[in-house]
Amino acid sequence: MTDAHQSFLDLLHAQRVWDVELPAFAPATAPPAPLPLFHRWFAEAVAAGQAEPHTMSLATTDTEGHPDVRTLMLHDADERGWHFATHRTSAKGRQLAARPYAALGFYWPAQGRQVRVRGPVTACTPAESRADLHARSTGALASALTGSQSEVLGSWEELTRTADAAWERARAEPDAEVASWTRYVVEAREVEFFQGDAARRHVRLRYRGRGTAWTRELLWP
Repeated sequence: MTDAHQSFLDLLHAQRVWDVELPAFAPATAPPAPLPLFHRWFAEAVAAGQAEPHTMSLATTDTEGHPDVRTLMLHDADERGWHFATHRTSAKGRQLAARPYAALGFYWPAQGRQVRVRGPVTACTPAESRADLHARSTGALASALTGSQSEVLGSWEELTRTADAAWERARAEPDAEVASWTRYVVEAREVEFFQGDAARRHVRLRYRGRGTAWTRELLWP
């Protein structure tokens, strides 16, 4: 083992997990459907000072069945499901077109909590996608206008020129269209709530079903 590797391992093993007082979670008191509990846990994460609680991991698979994952922002969570947006021409957009099923993962270490969501994915209407884009910041519009997401970049200078032009257009045309921008919704079939415990008696509550018909079950940690 090299000194650099040993230094990495020493640093890795020195890290602490949940060095905070963790909240209790009584699964017997959980609501019959997952959405109200997600809304409550999200609000509690914000109140606990969790940084960027609206970020989540999105896992998809490519045409060969190989998994892929990245971090992006949640745009809504309602009776239809969990919403996000991207270019349909991006890697994740192409993967969802070929295999329209995904998993989401939220991690809120300020309270030792995770939420996992799995289900089929559908694209929202063009009108909803346009409204999604124009409800966001100028920077978000500029990023969308830059386009070419996941494509090979020739040089940093090319990105700088393209991004600068996109910012100028976003400021001048706040209603500019981006045809590839698409809002998606994960229609949950499984939602799991994980509450960490200092004694490693972690609580895992999984909802399975859809609509108003949900089955709740506890899982071994």
